[in-house]
Amino acid sequence: MRVLLPSPLFSYTSGQREVQAHGACVADVLHALDARYPGLRHRIVDEQDRIRPHIRFFVNGEAVTTLGRALAESDELIIVAALSGG
Repeated sequence: MRVLLPSPLFSYTSGQREVQAHGACVADVLHALDARYPGLRHRIVDEQDRIRPHIRFFVNGEAVTTLGRALAESDELIIVAALSGG
């Protein structure tokens, strides 16, 4: 499936904004991405497998709040990193 990444993660993918990955759910896709791009998953989920507060997922434009969300091969997964600072 098509996975779109936020610019803070480009350093893990050699500058690629869009990558391909496979998985039955969001968690599976993150594991597949981490196998190809080591360290990427840790920037998205913490040590307790919770989605980091500044990360949002969208599947086909619909907000997703759990890593267990089922995916189809034709889906598009967008990972968004919220901006913060002050």
